[in-house]
Amino acid sequence: MNTLIIGAAGGIGKKLVDDLIGTSNNLLLGYNNNSNNLPVESLRVDARDFESVKAFVMCGQDKFGSIDAVVSLPGSLILKPAHKCTDQEFTSTIETNLKSAFAVVRSVGELLEDCSVVLMSTAAASIGLANHELIACAKAGVEGLTRSAAKTYAKKNIRFNTVSPGLVDTQLTKNITKNQLALKASERMHALQRIGKPKNISNMIRFLIDPENDWITGQNFIVDGGLSSTK
Repeated sequence: MNTLIIGAAGGIGKKLVDDLIGTSNNLLLGYNNNSNNLPVESLRVDARDFESVKAFVMCGQDKFGSIDAVVSLPGSLILKPAHKCTDQEFTSTIETNLKSAFAVVRSVGELLEDCSVVLMSTAAASIGLANHELIACAKAGVEGLTRSAAKTYAKKNIRFNTVSPGLVDTQLTKNITKNQLALKASERMHALQRIGKPKNISNMIRFLIDPENDWITGQNFIVDGGLSSTK
């Protein structure tokens, strides 16, 4: 399998790469940070830029000949009520989360066929959580985009799905996980009384890109320890 991963240097991305190394997956990784210590070939990609994402997909084509899976992991998290969010914070959140997903759909739809695409949403798009307006509206857009793309590109056998985590212990969520009061409150919100680990999300992504599971498209898979489905 030939797999492209955008956002491979993040917490979930690194775990996914670790889980795929040594399997039948040939990997090309995209990152957008200052330090690149990824274990296999990688390229800098600005996921918010249509042409940067397209160039990355084309590079994968040149390298592998065909692409079997594309995983897009960029995300951000600003927690504050809508009336306190600045114009810049809104634009940044939409570009990092929604525009990056649209860039992948745009490039994959033009260039590829017979491919599984996994985009990231959040459990906060399925349940009303205080101070989550920014991320909820951006990721809800990703879910709508995924369903539409699943229909548009079905004729090319391109499958689109989203994964929606609850709170996962990564660098992105350190402001919560490093604060013991906030962490304990968050744990209580999850039915299983614990927050997630990158492995929990990697497991679902690997399931969706497995060629054996090729009759799944247009779906959102919530992996959140019961956060959005229990009270």
